Amino acid sequence: VYVKPGEKVPVDGEIVEGRSAMDESMLTGESVPVSKSIGDLVIGATLNKNGFLKVKATKVGKDTALDQIIKVVEEAQGSKAPIQRVADQISGIFVPIVVGIAVVTFLIWYLWVSPGEFGEALEKLIAVLVIACPCALGLATPTSIMAGSGRAAEYGVLFKGGEHLEGTHKITTVILDKTGTVTNGKPVLTDILIEGNMDEEKFLTLVGSAERQSEHPLAEAIVQGIKERNISLQDVQEFEAIPGHGIKASVNNRELLIGTRRLLQKFNISIDTITGKMENLEDNGKTAMLVAVDGEFMGIIAVADTVKETSKAAIKRLKDAGLEVIMITGDNKRTAQSIANEVGIDMAIAEVLPEGKADEVKKLQEQGKKVAMVGDGINDAPALATADVGMAIGTGTDVAMEAADITLIRGDLNSIADAILMSRKTMRNIKQNLFWAFAYNTIGIPIAAIGLLAPWVAGAAMAFSSVSVVLNALRLQRVKL
Repeated sequence: VYVKPGEKVPVDGEIVEGRSAMDESMLTGESVPVSKSIGDLVIGATLNKNGFLKVKATKVGKDTALDQIIKVVEEAQGSKAPIQRVADQISGIFVPIVVGIAVVTFLIWYLWVSPGEFGEALEKLIAVLVIACPCALGLATPTSIMAGSGRAAEYGVLFKGGEHLEGTHKITTVILDKTGTVTNGKPVLTDILIEGNMDEEKFLTLVGSAERQSEHPLAEAIVQGIKERNISLQDVQEFEAIPGHGIKASVNNRELLIGTRRLLQKFNISIDTITGKMENLEDNGKTAMLVAVDGEFMGIIAVADTVKETSKAAIKRLKDAGLEVIMITGDNKRTAQSIANEVGIDMAIAEVLPEGKADEVKKLQEQGKKVAMVGDGINDAPALATADVGMAIGTGTDVAMEAADITLIRGDLNSIADAILMSRKTMRNIKQNLFWAFAYNTIGIPIAAIGLLAPWVAGAAMAFSSVSVVLNALRLQRVKL
């Protein structure tokens, strides 16, 4: 199979010709593309960022990793039990009970209270039947669900069904996937540290000009970051990629080396004085590259996947709502803990494979917790389906959204709190409706049975009870989250 740059790999296989960088974030959660060369394995549906590849297929169709993930999702979805609605259970026994009360009322009036007065006894029977209002009980849940889901949609939260809107209020723990959920999912230029005798504009001109020739995915992030600073790039006279180390280039008669510690050490350039700064950047989950110009160390440039601007505030909202927040990722522990600390998450689970995410969800469920999983990639789909409530970021993949119970259109973590708070308010509204429907029937039926209500009054009261339930539900359309 031949795979061109920008194409997705159609099968699982082994590279027999070519070199490239593969975006495997859909499978592993890693935000940084992985370099691949002859002999390395590639996974179907991963993206070939650059480079032409010839791939020998090893698994096709139902045997591919992607198909196995989909299978896990389907099994998890099939194991979910339907939610039993309280109102439906009550309505099932309400009508026969009311009919029984009406018959008893008729007999009491006909045999004891007003013996032989069939018309009067019939009037009391009719009053009981009319004032009894299964309508209010029947309307209590669906009207609130309709109003609540409609209001949620205005906030960019789509519930796939009323059962999900009901179930979300029980959530105690929220698991957030890192890549594309807490972070933007795209590497960007984050740090520029100049140590030598050179101004920033000239430094970035040289670095950007050299990196523009590179096929490495991190080079793309560097060049994009430099262009955003409105710095014009120059032509490159010579360029050489040194696999696993970096690049060597000649720009405007200046010799550049950009890459790892080993690259500069290979050319006998001292970097002892900046080791601490490199480690500090790496401790913060960033990929740092050293830059030397004309044989002299000149500075450091770093790239990382950045946190969404709204993540920290959104996570605070979740914690303020009494929810436990956990981050899960396929990234390394150092990067994961760094991101978690930055956004205020106390617990981070790192180096987790796609099927492992679903296992982590199950572990929390076994502890009696109600778990919501939030993700955006195919790799999150099994966990989304396994969780009590799955939430898919709207900017993510179709598979993730298919597996989820809720879609967050805006891709903003604030939508998670919006979804949970809307569910809580909706459930509170449903309980209010059920309470008043019960109270109405509990008070109204005895009054009608003892003869204090004419049938027309009972009919008016019945209509009012139904209208009051609907009006109470409509209050949800004005809720502010």
